[in-house]
Amino acid sequence: MLFKFRRHWETPWEVVDSKAVKPVYMYYDDEDSLDIVAVSDADTRGTYVFEVNHLTRTALRNAVTFSRQQLIHQVAKKGFNVLVLESWRLTIFRRGKSHRVEVMYSGRPAEALGKLPHLPPPPFMDVLHEFM
Repeated sequence: MLFKFRRHWETPWEVVDSKAVKPVYMYYDDEDSLDIVAVSDADTRGTYVFEVNHLTRTALRNAVTFSRQQLIHQVAKKGFNVLVLESWRLTIFRRGKSHRVEVMYSGRPAEALGKLPHLPPPPFMDVLHEFM
């Protein structure tokens, strides 16, 4: 069979809500401690899916934060250590009483020299307050 079809008895996941943050610069020229020596030609993107037992703001924040950490680990394998431009999209799915959270995190990797500043939280996390 060429295509795999969903079983008739499976209930599909329905989209409950979705929020997105457009690309935001995370570091600016006035930060003297950060010396950027190389920037990637393209953004790097990762999509991460989480099964959530109790849908709370904390669970959503943790999903976005963990997705960012995973993306930073992914770009570190290519020799980069910061994301100078970041964006994300969070989508909540529901099937019966189960919830699934999908986070698509994107960033422009760069290599910075010197001591890296404390990693700020992902941009515009307050958008998640609109979910609950």
